[in-house]
Amino acid sequence: MTAYDMALVESYAQYVHNLCNHLSIKVEESYAMPTKTMEVLRLQDQGSKMFVDAVLTTHERVVQISGLSATFAEIFLEIIQSNLPEGVKLSVKEHTEEDFKGRFKARPELEELLAKLN
Repeated sequence: MTAYDMALVESYAQYVHNLCNHLSIKVEESYAMPTKTMEVLRLQDQGSKMFVDAVLTTHERVVQISGLSATFAEIFLEIIQSNLPEGVKLSVKEHTEEDFKGRFKARPELEELLAKLN
């Protein structure tokens, strides 16, 4: 789930986690992804210089579940979609290794030091 409002996406992730616990759906992990920032640039009326008009931050939370039967999945998804707050985007997909690696922020300083050691 993704949103521009951190409190909203955090609250909804907590709701989904609690719903899973209440319905005896196993939650493997629940975690936050690194925040993404995007600058909106605007061109001046006269000239070619761009300036920052707004900075948008996107917050993402992941609730990884397992053991959800196909018959109950439709009901579960309908429940969480019907309670989806405005401004929150819900994405349902199979968890992959890339999703796990994307969870961690890149640390170029640490990678540089490790390269010097090797």
